Amino acid sequence: MKANKEKVIKYLHMAQGQLKGIERMIENDEYCIDISNQLMASTALLKKINNEILSSHLKHCVLHASEEEKEQKIKEIAEVINRLDK
Repeated sequence: MKANKEKVIKYLHMAQGQLKGIERMIENDEYCIDISNQLMASTALLKKINNEILSSHLKHCVLHASEEEKEQKIKEIAEVINRLDK
């Protein structure tokens, strides 16, 4: 993986903290909308992490691939994009 590992790990730790906080909120029967807002924030953070990884993949793995490898890598990216739309 060529993504900025420190940045990705930092964001993953943040997401883990958010998820633990959400778990506590559920255990404490907190307000549903507050829980939902925290879930959306966690989802946004995970999307940010994924964007960092995919961007790095394009800049390094796809850009520096051989011509025949590029076709496969572009196909993989297209499949990921299709899954993101769902």
